[in-house]
Amino acid sequence: MTTSQTAARTRPEPQAPGAQRVLWMSTISFTVMFAVWLMFGILGIPIQKELGLTDPQLAWVSAVAVLNGSLWRLPAGMLTDRIGGRKMTIALLIMTAVPAYLVATAHSYGMLLVLAFLVGFAGNLFSVGVAWNAAWFTRDRQGFALGLFGAGNVGASVTKFIGPALITGTAGATYFGFIEGGWRLVPVIYSVLLIVLAIATFVIVPRHDRMPGASKPIGEMLTPLRDVRVWRFSLYYVAVFGAYVALSAWMPKYYIDNFGVSLQSAALLTATFIFPASLLRPVGGWMSDRWGARRVMYQTFAIMLVTSGILMMPNGHIVISHADGHTSEHLAYAMPLWGAVTLVFLLGCAMGFGKAAVYKHIPEYFPDNVGSVGGLVGMLGGLGGFFLPPLFAYTKAWSGFPTSTFFVLFILVAVCAVWMHVTILRMHEKHAPHIARDIDDHTVAVTRTPSPSLDSEVNS
Repeated sequence: MTTSQTAARTRPEPQAPGAQRVLWMSTISFTVMFAVWLMFGILGIPIQKELGLTDPQLAWVSAVAVLNGSLWRLPAGMLTDRIGGRKMTIALLIMTAVPAYLVATAHSYGMLLVLAFLVGFAGNLFSVGVAWNAAWFTRDRQGFALGLFGAGNVGASVTKFIGPALITGTAGATYFGFIEGGWRLVPVIYSVLLIVLAIATFVIVPRHDRMPGASKPIGEMLTPLRDVRVWRFSLYYVAVFGAYVALSAWMPKYYIDNFGVSLQSAALLTATFIFPASLLRPVGGWMSDRWGARRVMYQTFAIMLVTSGILMMPNGHIVISHADGHTSEHLAYAMPLWGAVTLVFLLGCAMGFGKAAVYKHIPEYFPDNVGSVGGLVGMLGGLGGFFLPPLFAYTKAWSGFPTSTFFVLFILVAVCAVWMHVTILRMHEKHAPHIARDIDDHTVAVTRTPSPSLDSEVNS
């Protein structure tokens, strides 16, 4: 092979015209949709006061939105591959704008519950955006593109920042003769933004969309779901995304229960977890492009194990029982607030890297089925955000420890890390059994060239 031929093979593929417009419009739309999806976390407080809801009723309002934002991610991803992300994005923006506006007119618990469920459609834009961007970006840029799109998770903090001031500043006012102020103004503003974004998407992104599954039968699109690797990736995503959604809602209570801070301070401290877990996702995508998603996942799980392991035991001491029956305490320690905030910040950083790394795997292993595989992974990750908060609550009630939340997270991450590492070892044994023998026998010089297929598996 000539030098020019080698250079041609290693030269990055040219980027498709219009890809950047797809990336930025999908990212902006996802950020706003994520804010709408989780807006009841803040709006729930004045809603509960006005409608006289119990705590369980209020919890179900947020829960049904999260549930509906996860259930349809698989079909949404498949439809994106089939009819294109442009049509799916516009459709979801409009479908969410209507119930978001109607939330402002809710005056009963039943009506609010139905509208919260319909607003939950916003969460399904994630699998649409993943499939859409994967279709437009080349393999060497997919990690960064999917990471930047996924940074729209930062929308979870938008309502936390604008909501309280907007609710307080407009309470009791009426606009245009029919729009009430206070908490009812927030969903109206969001509905207008969603319509504006639907129009902008129609105008800005290329009309000739990319549809890798346009002619593919449904059965063929679902075939990869039989691969156990898909379910392993899904469990990883429960740990890095499902837990992120759950902790975003749970951390204010954690700070209040353990450190006695005010609700406002707890919300601001929670933002130090949300921002790195969202904004570092593009960095995780870049790292995955450069060094391989598997290596990033190892780092992610290592940081999550260390931080959650310390956080689940923030205070303690060693008790020594002496022969005469007396006991003594030694090495007592207590974690200060700044220590917990630092560890939670590092936990958020790891989740930001990990969310991008999980989705870097998908176009690598399933380039022709990103919609279906990405949809299933996103669906199960989102369902993790639905099931983990009750698990946190039940574990706390059973153990009596407010920090048991991090014990649940530690166990979940440990299972993921062990499963991944065992899989890597099996890959070594399958593709290059001589490596294990050479490691065990120090007298054998390792002179063989590793299997290309093994390098591909390990580094991706």
